[in-house]
Amino acid sequence: MNYQEVLKEARTCMGEYCKACPVCNGIACKNQIPGPGAKGTGDTAVRNYQKWQEIRVNMDTLHENQEPDTSLELFGRTFRYPLFAGPVGAVNLHYSNKYDDFTYNNVLVEACAEAGIAAFTGDGTDGKVMEAAAEAIRRAGGLGVPTVKPWNLDTIRQKMELVKSSGAFAAAMDVDAAGLPFLKNMTPPAGSKTVEELADIAQMAGVPFIVKGIMTVKGALKALEAGASAIVVSNHGGRVLDQCPATAEVLAEIAEAAGGRMKILVDGGIRSGVDVFKALALGADAVLVCRPFVTAVYGGGAEGVRCYIEKLGEELRDTMAMCGAGRLDDISGDMIRRP
Repeated sequence: MNYQEVLKEARTCMGEYCKACPVCNGIACKNQIPGPGAKGTGDTAVRNYQKWQEIRVNMDTLHENQEPDTSLELFGRTFRYPLFAGPVGAVNLHYSNKYDDFTYNNVLVEACAEAGIAAFTGDGTDGKVMEAAAEAIRRAGGLGVPTVKPWNLDTIRQKMELVKSSGAFAAAMDVDAAGLPFLKNMTPPAGSKTVEELADIAQMAGVPFIVKGIMTVKGALKALEAGASAIVVSNHGGRVLDQCPATAEVLAEIAEAAGGRMKILVDGGIRSGVDVFKALALGADAVLVCRPFVTAVYGGGAEGVRCYIEKLGEELRDTMAMCGAGRLDDISGDMIRRP
């Protein structure tokens, strides 16, 4: 199965909202919620993709001829590529009932682990979603990152016990989910967190804690103060705040301010291995890719996931070879041209 076949099959079963576009650029679904779209006009999701395309890579083939090493070490684990599948929730609401959160996470976690990367799993108002995700990660030998929504502290405490039972190598919280319209006025309640509350949550996790949803230097420094081991520069795929900057626009200044004191991940509109290269050149240690993994699962199950990972990996490997980077650590800002 190749990626075009994955897309073709996905279009038969993705539901009425997602079009399984050749490139997931946010235009066709724009402000469709339920669905993969965004609040407001959908401007942020579209800009996420476009801003990566405005960055160019600098070709340089005057270097040693070698096979690039794409491996990443993070929190004591070694991964084949510096990329992870991002968390998705309520897939049967936003896509179609071919999958629900339980079956989706089962496929994604196992397929990613077998392909040498890891999946971030989603959370939901149904407590069984996190239970099933934790079990999927446990079966994968801890190769997964359970991502908890910013519920109230009592609920988070219960969720973190599940995180520990999974044996996950890290845990995350998508603090930007506080802006999701379908989480407003829900039980359990979800919302923004103070630095003090975030510090308590980081302690509860018991493993390296990743704060997803950072878009400013100020926010990054708050996460660092709270004890985060990593952040994800993210605007929740453009879903939670219209007219927000694209992640590519803020990544470099956030990475510089962090100064190596925590790991930097980024998501939002990253759709190719070339985009992964650009993100690393701007200071990221790794990236998350989200919506296209939904297409991969719907279009080909575990085989679709493996196919998509290999596509991204080969694109990254080729870009490294053509730009003179033998290892991920060799990728630097002078290998790209910013607008």
